[in-house]
Amino acid sequence: MAVLTQSKVCVVIGASHAGTNLAFALRKEGWEGAVILFDADKEFPYHRPPLSKTYLTSEEITERSLLFPKERYIDEDIVLKLGIEVKHINRKGRFITLDDGSIQSYDTLVIATGARPFIPLLKGMDVAQNVFPMRTAEDASNIRKAVNSSKQKRVVVIGGGYIGLETAASLSKLGAKIVVLEKEDRVLPRVTARVMSDFFTELHQSNGIAILTNKNITSVKQNDGYNTVICDDGSEYKTDVIVLGVGIQVNTELAKDAGLAIENGIQVDETGKTNDKFIYSVGDCTNHFNPHYKRYVRLESVQNALDQAKTAAKAICGQDNVVYDSIPWFWSDQFDVKLQIVGLSSGYDDVVIRREGGKSFSVWYFKEDELLAVDAVNFAKAYILGTNFIVSRQRIDKSKIVDINLPFKPNSFN
Repeated sequence: MAVLTQSKVCVVIGASHAGTNLAFALRKEGWEGAVILFDADKEFPYHRPPLSKTYLTSEEITERSLLFPKERYIDEDIVLKLGIEVKHINRKGRFITLDDGSIQSYDTLVIATGARPFIPLLKGMDVAQNVFPMRTAEDASNIRKAVNSSKQKRVVVIGGGYIGLETAASLSKLGAKIVVLEKEDRVLPRVTARVMSDFFTELHQSNGIAILTNKNITSVKQNDGYNTVICDDGSEYKTDVIVLGVGIQVNTELAKDAGLAIENGIQVDETGKTNDKFIYSVGDCTNHFNPHYKRYVRLESVQNALDQAKTAAKAICGQDNVVYDSIPWFWSDQFDVKLQIVGLSSGYDDVVIRREGGKSFSVWYFKEDELLAVDAVNFAKAYILGTNFIVSRQRIDKSKIVDINLPFKPNSFN
C-alpha cells in the first residue's frame, strides 16, 4: 500500500539511537515529507555504548563518535533541533508544545524518549560533591574530569550491573582506586547466572578493583573535600567521586500525559504503533511483544533501538506485513574481555557451561530443552552458533555442548 508523504510531517521526539536511525530509515523507505528531530541534549546524536568505555578515558566527542556525519542531515533533509524539550503532546490537534511555548504540528509522531538514570534518595546525596550518573556524554566528561582533578582518585561505583562494571574497568585505566558496592549478593544478579557473576567479580578483583556485595547504602556524608558512603552494616567508604549505576527510569511522562497506553513502558504493536494510529514509539521506552519468547519485553539495547526503528519506518511509509521479530543481542567490554549475549535468559531452569580455556567460555541457558540465551566470553563462535540455534529453535544435546573434543559446528550438538 503506497502512502503519499510529500506534504506530510513526521516529528520524532528523541535523537538517540532509536529516534535518529528512524529518521534516516524513513528516507530510505521513501518518506518524502518533512522529518523533524527534537532532543533536549545539545550534542549532535552520538553513540552511547562507548560512554562507559572509551569516552571515560579519551577526549570529548569526535566526528567518529557521531551516529551519522553532520552533513548527512543536510543531504537527506532531516531537520535536527537540539537543546529543545518537548513539554506536551496534543493528540486531538496533532501538535507538540515545546519548552519555549511554540508548537509544531505533525501528521505522524514518533516517541523515542528512552530512559534516564535512577537517582537513589539517600540521606546526604543532595549535598554530596562529585556525584554523577552514567547516561550522557556530559556525564562521562564530568566523571573523567572529576577523577583526573582529584588528588587520591578514589571512586565508589554504586551498582554492580553492566554500566557500573564497565565504568569501573574504564576508570581503572586512569589510575583510580575503585570500590564497587552492590546491594545484592552478587554482581549482575538479574541478568546472568552465578558463574558469570563470579567470573566478572574475579576479573575486576584481579585488576585491583574491590567488588563488595550485600552492601545496602543508607547515607552519604560530605566531608572536607571528599564524601563518605555509609552502609547499613556499619561499613564506610571514603571517596572523591561517586558514580551511580543503579538502574534507569523509563521516560514515559509525555506519553502518559497524552493518554497513551503505558505498561512497563509505552505499549506498542508489532510495527511500533501505539494505541493512537498517528503515534509510534521506538527504543528503550517501549514495551513490545516478542513473537519468539511469546511475551512482552522492554529492552535497553542498541540492537532493539535500531531494529525497531527500521520496522516502524517501514510501517509509517505504508509497507504491508511489517512485524518486529528480532532476537535480542547485547555486548559488554571490560578489560581484555568481550562478552556477547544473544537471547533472553529470563525463566531459565538449567545452565550448561562450555570452557574453551583461559578467559574463553560460554554459558548456555535452557528452559527444559529449549535454548533461551547464550553468554559468550571471548568466543564469538558460541555467540554466532547460539544465535542460529535460538532462531531455528533447534533442539541440541546439552551433554555435547560441554565436550570440547567435539568440533564447534552446528551438526556437532544434535
